[in-house]
Amino acid sequence: MTQPPLPGVLADVAPILDHWGYLAVAGLVFIEDFGVPVPGETILIVAAVYAGAGRLNIVLVALIAFFAAVLGDNVGYAIGRFGGHRLVERYGRYVLLTPARVQKAEGFFTRHGGKVVTVARFIEGLRQANGVIAGLAGMRWRRFLAFNALGAALWVGAWVTFGGLAGAHLNTLYPAIQRYELYVLIALAVLILVLIGRHVYRRRRDAQRQPDR
Repeated sequence: MTQPPLPGVLADVAPILDHWGYLAVAGLVFIEDFGVPVPGETILIVAAVYAGAGRLNIVLVALIAFFAAVLGDNVGYAIGRFGGHRLVERYGRYVLLTPARVQKAEGFFTRHGGKVVTVARFIEGLRQANGVIAGLAGMRWRRFLAFNALGAALWVGAWVTFGGLAGAHLNTLYPAIQRYELYVLIALAVLILVLIGRHVYRRRRDAQRQPDR
């Protein structure tokens, strides 16, 4: 039986997944997880929705994403452990790892260790850098691997479950999303303005607190 076309933006993504399929999931998740800013999490979510709609196998999506995530973070760990600070200081700016960020993150890793590795996948920025920083901080590889695998399982499981359910009920969900799309956009715009205003206020407050030179 011929599957109905996917609605909205999923129809634009469909040709990519039709052409590259599981390779797109494996490649983008793997590359993102050692610091390269590519949409690994986004492709995982879309692939899960795609699978829920019957275009991919949901179990294969989950397994491929899990192993790609673990391997990607281990590449990052090796970069941090064997490349050291010199490599990160030289090339880190290309993957948003400035020396100041690395120093703060190393201190955080030293204090909290495995807990950070486990939850790092759910935090944008830390997801891409946690392997590199764990290597720089000298975390033992077996400990890193265990917590990294746990974090990958939770991250992949959460998004695959959410995306699969959304994909399975896409014909019901999408009209509702379209109906309230304008309200969602307005809410996002207000949130962005509030965040910008708070940032400007804090910068002015900090500037006023600095002593005159």
